[in-house]
Amino acid sequence: MSTHRLLLVDGSSYLYRAFHAMPDLRNAQGFPTGAIQGMVNMMRRARTELDADHIACVFDAKGKTFRDEMYPEYKANRSSMPEDLALQIEAIHQVVRAMGWPVLVVPGIEADDVIGTLAKQAKAADWNVLISTGDKDLAQLVEPGISLINTMTEERLDSAGVLNKFGVPPERIVDYLSIMGDSVDNVPGVPKAGPKTAVKWLNEFGTLDELMKRSAEVKGVVGENLRASLDWLPKARELVTVKIDCDLKEHLIGLHELHAKSEDKETLRELFTQFGFKSLLRELDRGSNSAPSGTQGATQAASDVKTEAKIADVKEMSAGDLLGFVAELPTEKIERHYSCVTTEAELDVWLRKINSAALTCVDTETTGLDALRVDLVGISLAVSPGEACYIPLAHTTNEDQLNKQSVLEQLKPWLESDEHAKLGQNLKYDIHIFDGCGIKLRGIQHDTLLQSYVLESHRSHDMDSLAMRHLGEKTIAYEEVCGKGVHQITFDQVNLETATQYAAEDADITLRLHHAMYPAIAADEKLLRIYREIEMPAMLALAVMERNGILIDSAKLAAQGQIVGQRLLELEKQIHELAGQPFNIQSPKQIAEILFGKLELPVVKKTPSGAPSTDEEVLQKLAENYPLPARILDYRSLAKLQSTYIEKLPRMVNPKTGRVHTNYSQAVAVTGRLASSEPNLQNIPVRTEEGRKIREAFIAKPGSVMVSADYSQIELRIMAHIAEDESLLKAFAAGEDIHKATAAEMFHVALDQVSSEQRRYAKVINFGLIYGMSAFGLAGNLGIERSAAQQYIDTYFARYPGVADYMASTRVIAKENGYVETVFGRRLWLPEIRSANGMRRQGAERAAINAPMQGTAADLIKLAMIAVQDWIEQNHMQTCMLLQVHDELVLEVPESELELVKENLPKLMTGVASLKVPLLVEVGVGANWEEAH
Repeated sequence: MSTHRLLLVDGSSYLYRAFHAMPDLRNAQGFPTGAIQGMVNMMRRARTELDADHIACVFDAKGKTFRDEMYPEYKANRSSMPEDLALQIEAIHQVVRAMGWPVLVVPGIEADDVIGTLAKQAKAADWNVLISTGDKDLAQLVEPGISLINTMTEERLDSAGVLNKFGVPPERIVDYLSIMGDSVDNVPGVPKAGPKTAVKWLNEFGTLDELMKRSAEVKGVVGENLRASLDWLPKARELVTVKIDCDLKEHLIGLHELHAKSEDKETLRELFTQFGFKSLLRELDRGSNSAPSGTQGATQAASDVKTEAKIADVKEMSAGDLLGFVAELPTEKIERHYSCVTTEAELDVWLRKINSAALTCVDTETTGLDALRVDLVGISLAVSPGEACYIPLAHTTNEDQLNKQSVLEQLKPWLESDEHAKLGQNLKYDIHIFDGCGIKLRGIQHDTLLQSYVLESHRSHDMDSLAMRHLGEKTIAYEEVCGKGVHQITFDQVNLETATQYAAEDADITLRLHHAMYPAIAADEKLLRIYREIEMPAMLALAVMERNGILIDSAKLAAQGQIVGQRLLELEKQIHELAGQPFNIQSPKQIAEILFGKLELPVVKKTPSGAPSTDEEVLQKLAENYPLPARILDYRSLAKLQSTYIEKLPRMVNPKTGRVHTNYSQAVAVTGRLASSEPNLQNIPVRTEEGRKIREAFIAKPGSVMVSADYSQIELRIMAHIAEDESLLKAFAAGEDIHKATAAEMFHVALDQVSSEQRRYAKVINFGLIYGMSAFGLAGNLGIERSAAQQYIDTYFARYPGVADYMASTRVIAKENGYVETVFGRRLWLPEIRSANGMRRQGAERAAINAPMQGTAADLIKLAMIAVQDWIEQNHMQTCMLLQVHDELVLEVPESELELVKENLPKLMTGVASLKVPLLVEVGVGANWEEAH
């Protein structure tokens, strides 16, 4: 038997994985480099961990293959390769070759077929073969001597593994895939026949051929579908079969040409320098052959020697290197030791562990998502990477578990201790869960959701995505444990063994994510400030606000509903009269038929499918000249108000508290703004009388009043601070009406001579320019010619040259760094700022201008929330902070504390920062939110 071992890497699978796992990294010239860097890490890991004396990395070639000739619709629904990834393909080939890997790209043949041919050739020569891929189609190649590995999940498949995973042996995988079809490659199968049906049929009939012969025996709709597919199935089988006899002579002399080579360090040095991979260059210069291969990070707490060394290492890094740093850390293989705590002795062991640990991850499992209504099912803890437990408390599976109340009583001193540091993923949720159990969670030091948000606000922050991106780990999905759709069960119905693997993994992965991400934050003073002084304390203030909730007057809403309902009927009648016939006003298709078919109104724009669009922007444009689109807009606005607020709000009152409790998402908006949901209380349309009536239904409890505190013209003040324009600074310092002052400058009139029309123009220009508005946009807003709008902009910049300089320099900075910053140092990422697509790039440039102002305003309101909540708690007041809506805070204040709040609220909110212009806070008081505002 030969001792040779051939490792075949599915390069096409790898490069997509690398592209989606890495940040949007670029070199100094703006060339995208994230996928290249990810490939370096993954290929080094493969070579280090998957021992082989012969290796090859196989990529798909450009152009059509024999399958396209056979079936023109093959892969027809697959989206084109992302532009930034396509740019990196050639560079990836160069780097992989320089790393000592033979690279194979065979025109007209897919990578799978090259891999299949090489695997069978090696097997015929008595070599062992290992294929590294995430593609299930290659399971058909498995046999004794040929196995698969998915390095992202550590899953290895031999013949028994294929049978266990798919339910059929390797020799039946082609039949299995033919029955199911492949939606990714646009290969149809038997309609409605999924994996379970395919396995059932093959177990019953043995082969696809036998199934087709005896198709009359298959009953029901799926049997009819099978019989209707008999002519197609042979073609499907041909399409999903990996070829094992490709002619590779022009591209490969023989298997021995695939021997593993040494790295070409000089070429790698040139390439790493070109792409700006400073950490990889340092690794190369140290002469190390060990592979940075993921992001599992250290195995000690964040304050240990290793972490400190990492922090020191990144102190001098550029922004791109800082984001890529985590992905270049060496992987330490983590062994998992998860335990299910079901005895007092086991609980004692874990109580000792968490009481002596420097940092513990804590996580809760519950019966649902609404933190104020669900029940606690269990608690998971992790004290070091790979070491975690799950304490089941309320499972309904008739398995032994400890008494819930007893466990909580024993854990309460530790949970409420400020001395014991805790971390979690989205701990705001867990705060609510423990609060519902009579426990105040304290000692909160870290939250990985917020760490990710501070590092990469433009990426996804859920734990599954973070684990894949930073640790190279595929975690157990909730749906894998509880199912989905109508068949989904609640977590208390999950058996303890399954629950333990899922819950303990959550705690373990969260701890490891902290070790992976926190060094990059700790290494940068600005990011550390955003994380420690804004995001973490803001999370605690938000938890209090969410729990406080707000009272609503359901009777007032019901009365408003009757008025709106009547108005909707009147509008419907008007719309049908204008259209000349009745139609469904909620149907975009029917609206299009009326507007563009029957009435022949001009088509403003089209949908991706080519049909005339009827979106809000189109209707607003048409409404300038035609009455029907205007009435449809009115109808849509009122109907949304009715369904979203008038009808829904009373149903959302929590029966335990009698209040409505919104949820604030911290890690959603790139700019740092909060997002309110369930219900969304930030988007009530207050410019209409009906919208303002909705806010009248938000009331204070008896003996209290509503207080609203709002930063005045905050984004304009921030622009003046950032741009340092003398005229703007002077106007704000003098306390002038900024729109009047702008009008006076632009129209060359005295301040007291500014007309209301001139002030309106100045206001539109002021706010338009801080959102990067073009002359075209300004013309549309003011209803003037584009040339006149451009003249206004030119005049504005001439009078405020500091603003023009700010905008020009910001575009340059954004393109160089890939981000802009708030006054406080928050990074606002702009993924499209270097896009080859002109419209996307211009959109990113406009966003770059506004983002520092909007982001700084978001930072300010968070700092204000923190200051106000601290003041309330320190003075043991009954006042409650209820809502945050953009630049406004809403409080419920006992009448006995009203004067104290009115006096101190402006001081607290203006005192959180010192800008070059004075901050101004306006305070209103009323029996309801609208009256206070």
